[in-house]
Amino acid sequence: MPARIARGPFRTYIKAPGARDKKPFLSAMQASAGLHHPWVSAPRDNVGWNRYMKRVNRDTEAGFLVRRIDDDVICGVVNLNVITFEALCSAYVSYFGVVGLVERGYMKEGLAQVTHFAFDELGLHRLEANIQPENTASIALVKSVGFRYEGFSPRFLKISGVWRDHERWAILADGDQEEH
Repeated sequence: MPARIARGPFRTYIKAPGARDKKPFLSAMQASAGLHHPWVSAPRDNVGWNRYMKRVNRDTEAGFLVRRIDDDVICGVVNLNVITFEALCSAYVSYFGVVGLVERGYMKEGLAQVTHFAFDELGLHRLEANIQPENTASIALVKSVGFRYEGFSPRFLKISGVWRDHERWAILADGDQEEH
């Protein structure tokens, strides 16, 4: 296991979302709408929840709630998107925190745990996060887990109806990456 990824003991655990999580999830996402804008459009209603659950139940997707061990509160979400095996053997990572629980290290723990899962359980080689350049908190998060800057993608993702520029950040299972 590469040493660059944080190891426990953790104050959080990751868990796939289920039907019992709907109400606390939606409550947390509704309260966090201002935190997420303009970086991500998290599900905040029944339609969004149902679409999210349908997506993360596909073979090529995985969703994880980051929950605090002490009280089971949802601290955030980390997703593995477009999971691909064979020659590419990679996934895109997306994530979002919960207002009032940011800057406490919970998302760092959750992202580290999902990274371990992706490399150890799924056998992936590479994870990539695409982040808007102005989202300095998100960039600090991926850097803290060991992701490295790889480049710039103009108008890469459509978020809230707008094509937005993104930076590409990635981490490799074998840790063999050039420093940029």
